[in-house]
Amino acid sequence: MKILWLPLALLVVANVAIDTFIYRRLMKSRHRLVAWMHVGLSVGLLFAILAIIVMMRSPGGTNNEFRAVMWLLWAFFLCYVPKYLGLLFYPLSKWLACGVGALVAGTMLWGTFITPRSIQVNEITIASERLPETFDGYRLVHFSDAHLGTYGSDTTIVSAFVDAINDLHPDAVCFTGDLVSRVSSEAAPHLAVLQRVQAPDGVFSILGNHDYDDYVPGITEAEKMADRKALCDMQTGMGWQLLNDEHRLLVRGNDSIAMIGTENYGDPPFPIYGSFSRAYPTLNDSLFKVCMQHNPYAWRATVLKDTNIDLMLAGHTHAMQFMLSFMGHRWSPSAWRYKEWGGLYSEGHQNLYVNIGLGMVGVPMRIGATPEITLITLKRKP
Repeated sequence: MKILWLPLALLVVANVAIDTFIYRRLMKSRHRLVAWMHVGLSVGLLFAILAIIVMMRSPGGTNNEFRAVMWLLWAFFLCYVPKYLGLLFYPLSKWLACGVGALVAGTMLWGTFITPRSIQVNEITIASERLPETFDGYRLVHFSDAHLGTYGSDTTIVSAFVDAINDLHPDAVCFTGDLVSRVSSEAAPHLAVLQRVQAPDGVFSILGNHDYDDYVPGITEAEKMADRKALCDMQTGMGWQLLNDEHRLLVRGNDSIAMIGTENYGDPPFPIYGSFSRAYPTLNDSLFKVCMQHNPYAWRATVLKDTNIDLMLAGHTHAMQFMLSFMGHRWSPSAWRYKEWGGLYSEGHQNLYVNIGLGMVGVPMRIGATPEITLITLKRKP
């Protein structure tokens, strides 16, 4: 994995400067023991940065090492984000600075230990004249971005997600990719739990960008292909219908709708694996179509331009695991990268729903971005 050395060096210099400032203030206030404890913590975090670099650059690597990197990053951010934000208020009052830092640290701790264990069920309705009457009231449950490696062998959180899905009594379930963060072995402890997801018309899934082993340094293309196949076999072994540029017809009486699944469609500079035309050759026929595609980038890049797909389901963004909500308005730094980053978007008769996911990657923390399960009810528009 590529390390951005210049930004990293600037970050270290900035952290040393802010730690020196805090040390001097503590010594000036004669809090010598606290000052030296702060020095010890700061030195420890510098070694944590070194450990992160070593583990990120080491070939292969176990899931335990991957989780260690996540938690070391968490410790680093938990220490320095409150410092930086708190010190913005230091010119006004040192007590205000301490209060702001404590508030930020508390928010981060809540986002680490409370929010990831919560579930937000969002219910939406998609109305369409193109939907056959026999599918009026059809219930789809959409979930995404499990990132099972986050949880190690602890299945309790994933089990709660599965129970919440089944409690919605869907007709079909759609999972839009990133079952794991790096390698297929992350999924192994959770297969028996995920196998409990049930729906009369089936559980459909696709691959996300993290499911292609592209984030594992030092492995060959053959090793990537073998591990990707292992992950695919795990999903089909659970009874899920993995749609790698494929489709299925869902039938009610004499009517049908299409369930389409495409492989990941990365936004530049990431690779494009999927093909919409390979998945469903007649992309502008009269059939009502639901398409699962991990990356919402594909909606504008392909779906709106080249197809009449009625509903695209995506994930990928996580809302960058940070979301602010106020009086029905939402904002996330994801908006800086993706125009469509979370929720429902519509143009004409075409709709996109972006699920902000269940799991975590990078830092094991979700601030405001509660793990999401979406219940989508299809309605026939008169």
